[in-house]
Amino acid sequence: MSVDRLVQSWSEVRTGLINEASQIPEAQFSFRATPETRSVTELLQHIVQTQKLLVGEACRDNTDLMRQSFADHIQEYAPEVASITEKNALLELLRSSLEPAEAAIRDCGEGLQQKMKRFDGKEITKFDFLNFGIAHEMYHRGQLTVYERLLGVEPALTQYFNKRFMTASTPAE
Repeated sequence: MSVDRLVQSWSEVRTGLINEASQIPEAQFSFRATPETRSVTELLQHIVQTQKLLVGEACRDNTDLMRQSFADHIQEYAPEVASITEKNALLELLRSSLEPAEAAIRDCGEGLQQKMKRFDGKEITKFDFLNFGIAHEMYHRGQLTVYERLLGVEPALTQYFNKRFMTASTPAE
């Protein structure tokens, strides 16, 4: 996969995530599936915080995930995110945070082939580490669709496929 495809994939995943989050009424952003899970607000904050951390670390010359705790990494790369709690502001943050991430990824270029250690100490390329970021976001998008179902909201992707399927199967008159 090329850098262009990586950036495009992340953008597509983010667009889908924004579509799902847009479906949830603002009054439900404090919803938690269980007391020990993140609220909708906290989940969206976590996605942006993690994206900023992953891109920030992968695109620096001296990547070292073990130099500080996860919380300290978040404080370094995304200290402002936790204060953003309103639905529209969170959706805008999801939209706007990907552009500087894409620029940093492109600037890193061939440096993405360098090896680094993950949080568990295993070595991977920085490129593969960023691919993990996309998978991480998809994981949480799935979690968000479960929240939608629990709230009685039909997920945006389900609506899209139902519309496409219904349109495609309608006989011509």
